[in-house]
Amino acid sequence: MTPPAGRPAGLSSKADVSHSLGSLSGQMEAPTTGSMEGSGAMAENPFEPYFESLRQQLEDQDPTFVIAVIVAIAVVVITCLFLKYTLTSKSVRSAVLLVGLCDSGKTLLFCRLLTGGFRRTQTSITDSSAPYKAKNDRGSTWTLIDLPGHDSLRPQYLDKFKSAARAIVFVVDSAIFQKEIRDVAEFLYVLLTDSVISTNAPNFVIACNKQDITMAKSAKLIQQQLEKELNTLRVTRLAALSAQDGSEAGSVYLGKKGKDFEFSQLPMKVEFLECSARGSKGEEGDADMESLERSLAKL
Repeated sequence: MTPPAGRPAGLSSKADVSHSLGSLSGQMEAPTTGSMEGSGAMAENPFEPYFESLRQQLEDQDPTFVIAVIVAIAVVVITCLFLKYTLTSKSVRSAVLLVGLCDSGKTLLFCRLLTGGFRRTQTSITDSSAPYKAKNDRGSTWTLIDLPGHDSLRPQYLDKFKSAARAIVFVVDSAIFQKEIRDVAEFLYVLLTDSVISTNAPNFVIACNKQDITMAKSAKLIQQQLEKELNTLRVTRLAALSAQDGSEAGSVYLGKKGKDFEFSQLPMKVEFLECSARGSKGEEGDADMESLERSLAKL
């Protein structure tokens, strides 16, 4: 039978609404009654009064009104899901942090990645940021951020940006690495044992810069020596904490317990590569950083 004009086909009358609620009430009542039998407890469904009241109210309403309420609820739910998705998408980590000791060449790398050109730089005392378009088919764009390298400034800037890091590029001066190995390892230890960084596990690139200088150490040698230095540093740090009967707040254990430290033990991917922000031809030539650009293109 065709429902009366102006009345939806799926809900033809108040009686239908009442009948549907009655069925739902009966379904809920059945298991409750069955589970109570033999125990002397009351078998009546405790929700029966509420269903009865709701059914009575719906019987007094036009079915069109009921459907309008259902549609309104659906719209609210869909809106909430949309807002949740939008807010979540805005919080995606999209920063590439350039970190390292002073004079390691971070700022020149920053300029080269953005413009390709050479620029004389000086020690940074604040952060610098700009959009960086990766050289890949997707045309990915990240926020490249150059952080100060001075040890008194690092903590505050690291705390400011670490949660947004999609990748961290740790720049090492390969030419004087042997002289700075202890300082490099200590800074790396802070980064790699940070609980936020460990949880987010951003891509970690150790850029062995200044390869244009004759005495520069190779990426492979730097990796091997850093693993040894970090292993020693881990032992001394843990011994100091044990003596103080305390733990370092906001830090995680470096590597795997009972094993000598290796970068492969970390929760994030760590890549060592060689580059030269200055380039083999000096200021007039191009930088040698194709390996770094390829790495950033994979993010």
